[in-house]
Amino acid sequence: MENGAVYNETTEPEAKPPRRRPWGCTLRHLQGWRLPAKAAQAILSFVAVICEEIVEDCSNCGGLYFFEFISCSAFLLSLLILCVYCTDLHETLGQDKVQKL
Repeated sequence: MENGAVYNETTEPEAKPPRRRPWGCTLRHLQGWRLPAKAAQAILSFVAVICEEIVEDCSNCGGLYFFEFISCSAFLLSLLILCVYCTDLHETLGQDKVQKL
């Protein structure tokens, strides 16, 4: 008892904190064809936003404004999806909240 042998059997070792990657970047949730598809979606929607901004004159601008809204929304939402699935935010929020999002 003087050397502390009694307490060695019941004492749990300290758990090491999990190793985190810089900026929490992981590709575990977007594997296979999903990552290139989401990256292509973000790039193409950004190209659509740029192409819409090039138009200087239009006679009926309602369709152009609708296209601008849709392409900008698609770009921002695809960036949000990439940020959630490629960072530790996916584990922080939890699977059920990510599916609701």
